[in-house]
Amino acid sequence: MRLLLDTHVMLWALQEYSSLGVGARLQMKHADGIYVSAASVWEARIKVSKGKLTLPDGFMAAVAASGFSELPVNWEAADGLDTVELPHNDPFDRMLMVQAEQEHLILVTADEVLLQAYPELCLDARE
Repeated sequence: MRLLLDTHVMLWALQEYSSLGVGARLQMKHADGIYVSAASVWEARIKVSKGKLTLPDGFMAAVAASGFSELPVNWEAADGLDTVELPHNDPFDRMLMVQAEQEHLILVTADEVLLQAYPELCLDARE
């Protein structure tokens, strides 16, 4: 199984590993690949600029050293944003769902909206 980490799960994996459920940790340990989207780094930096998030010094070095694979935002993903139906308009959630679907990845998230809307493409990070 190949996994895509939601932004908050990427941060948990880098800082608060205990926030991840036992099942999610096990899935990550045995995954065939773990990906972090460029959209997640973008989202984190926007939240920092708005004062909603603080990242540790050396954040990008930690991401690079994590062993996670980078998932760029490509034209196909950007063009597929209108294929995602969500009750909210979070552009980052939409992008992650498109990427998960197009790249045949399972999104690891604690976002109830995503877990309920796309149970076949999501894994609950808290379990």
